[in-house]
Amino acid sequence: MKLNQNRTPLFDALKEYINTQPTPFHVPGHKQGRGILEFRDYIGEMALKMDVNGMSDLDYFNNPTGVILESEKLYADAFGSEEAFFLVNGTSSGVQAMILSTCQPGDEIIIPRNAHRSTLSGLILSGAKPIYVQPEINQALGIAMGVTTKSILKAIEEHPHAKAVFIINPTYYGYTSDLRKIVELAHRNHMAVLVDEAHGPHMYFHGQFPLTAMAAGADMSAASIHKTGGSLTQSSILLLNGPRIPKDRVRKVLDLMNTSSASYLLMCSLDVARKQLALNGEKMLSHTLEISNWAREEINKINHVYAFGEDLVGAPGCFDFDHTKLGIHVMNLGYTGFEIEDILRKQYNIQVELADVYNILNIISLGDRKEDLERLISALKDISFKNTKRSFENPIPVPSFTESKVYPREAFYSPRKSVKIEASIGMISGETIMAYPPGIPILCMGEVITKEIIAYLKELRSQKCHIQGNTDMTLEYIHILEPSSYPL
Repeated sequence: MKLNQNRTPLFDALKEYINTQPTPFHVPGHKQGRGILEFRDYIGEMALKMDVNGMSDLDYFNNPTGVILESEKLYADAFGSEEAFFLVNGTSSGVQAMILSTCQPGDEIIIPRNAHRSTLSGLILSGAKPIYVQPEINQALGIAMGVTTKSILKAIEEHPHAKAVFIINPTYYGYTSDLRKIVELAHRNHMAVLVDEAHGPHMYFHGQFPLTAMAAGADMSAASIHKTGGSLTQSSILLLNGPRIPKDRVRKVLDLMNTSSASYLLMCSLDVARKQLALNGEKMLSHTLEISNWAREEINKINHVYAFGEDLVGAPGCFDFDHTKLGIHVMNLGYTGFEIEDILRKQYNIQVELADVYNILNIISLGDRKEDLERLISALKDISFKNTKRSFENPIPVPSFTESKVYPREAFYSPRKSVKIEASIGMISGETIMAYPPGIPILCMGEVITKEIIAYLKELRSQKCHIQGNTDMTLEYIHILEPSSYPL
């Protein structure tokens, strides 16, 4: 029986608590903002009144039996799962929880190499051994796409004892793999399917989006409601389906990982976002799709820019596409994506989601308006009109993902030393380096350092890209594993 999605149990309970005006002798210590006046005066008194701690009438995050549990049940109902768990440390914690819930130390797990950095953390924490599947690379755009069913099948056949298959749905740029077929292959071989849906929670509420994890029969999914569903930053949901992964196991894993002082602001935003998606999501997302598709058409009328999308569906690694991901190829303007991001911010007061060497990405979601996109289109037209026909002298190609020699947990605990980056070619990396966003490692600890990767990292640094994971911010040095810590 479908639940009444008009309800917001946790939000209602918190409003009732505030209305009763209790005298608080509990944490947090700012006591409804009276202890941090400058901050209260800027963000408002009500936000700080909502910043409370667990108690009987507001339930307890780590072992919910009241209004938090009711709100989680409404999530499970809305997303078509059997269970749902609030996350207040983002989908990163959900990805780690999925891996820890299915894998013990030494277990194999099949993972696309372009997975988010949080998968590496999950591997280190669990001791699981990754079987990396290489995603398809679109060299013209310079981005990784999805994985093919054929590559997943090959990994399953070569590693029949793997415990799970991990899939991204969709990628940052909006492309998906054939999720239904991959789920069928994995389940036929007694493997669980874990899905990173950080950029896909909205897809559950409109028929014109790619297939979702729960609809495809996946066992678990972690979804960033804050990214495209309307809740506050850092708030996500973990979904569980079927008997392969016991609920009690998931709850114990979450107990290990979660804070005991979850933010009620974050959880209430999850409660209200779910209600909005369930009741009005289809209508709101119809508008989002309409303006996204209109903007893509208008941008493709501008000289020297290309807004890619559904036209790539059918290519390897591109089974379907989320139209709200507005990726724009800008190389033919004679600028890198990083330069266009900088120009848009400083000259037109527009901030994009991310940039890479060749592209910029804009996320179109529930709160966007047509007039916002008109500003972006106008800015791109102006940049194109003023274009001096510059060109890249030597565009740096996206390097292929390299060979993994040491498993992540072993690499994490291995001794390491710092060497000149030019001297590190052929050695094993002792750190994980990525551009952020999107947070996909260019080089993982335990992988072989190649000349192409070094060249690419230096190009990113020269473009003032925000790089994370490297100890030396200048990238003159890199940490490698001591040769004695791995077989030669």
